[in-house]
Order: sequence, then C-alpha cells, then structure tokens
Amino acid sequence: MNWYLKALKHYATFSGRARRKEYWVFLLFNIIIIYGLIFLAIGLEMPSFFALYAIYVFAILIPSLAVGVRRMHDAGKSGWYLLIPIYSLILACTDSEAGSNKWGPNPKSDAEEIDLIGQE
Repeated sequence: MNWYLKALKHYATFSGRARRKEYWVFLLFNIIIIYGLIFLAIGLEMPSFFALYAIYVFAILIPSLAVGVRRMHDAGKSGWYLLIPIYSLILACTDSEAGSNKWGPNPKSDAEEIDLIGQE
C-alpha cells in the first residue's frame, strides 16, 4: 500500500526514477480497485458503474503515466518508450540500471543503503 501511495504522492512527477516494485504494486492496486468497482456495481445499474469507473480512470490517468515514465527512466530509457507496447512491458520487467543515470540516482541502491544504515 505504501508503494501505491508513493506513486500517488508523485502525482505529476515525470522526472526521476521508479523501482519495479513501485510500478507493479501501483498497477496491482489499480486492478484490485477496478475489480472492486465491478463487484460493487453488480447490485447497481450499469450506468452507475460506468460513472464510477470513468471517474476513477480519469483520476488515475496522470499518476499512471507518471509512474510509467519514471519506470522507463529507471531502465535507462526515455519515457517515450512507454508508447511501444511489448518493449515497454519488457522494460517494466527488467532490473534497474546500475548506478545513476541522466534521470537521477538509482532508487533501489538508495533504499538498500538506508536499510543497511538502519540495521547498524
């Protein structure tokens, strides 16, 4: 849940990098919420489901694009690679580019350094 909220906090931040975990947890929570809306709408009329669905999709559109672009940056590619369907999926599954790149420091190594400091 923290990764989902982290992506929402960076609502329109297209610069920087996003770890695989942040991207995939954000995607997973979106799928869970959409299925939740479907189950909620079973007892409701269809137009009300489409209204709830449309509101959610429009609310989450910019954060989805932003976390996708940051994920492409983490793989060492431009955010425009998000427009290439199969290749962007492959990049979303690949590990972070080691070290810093032109979009910023590796968020994975920063988190591991923080964890190591906390264990000392």
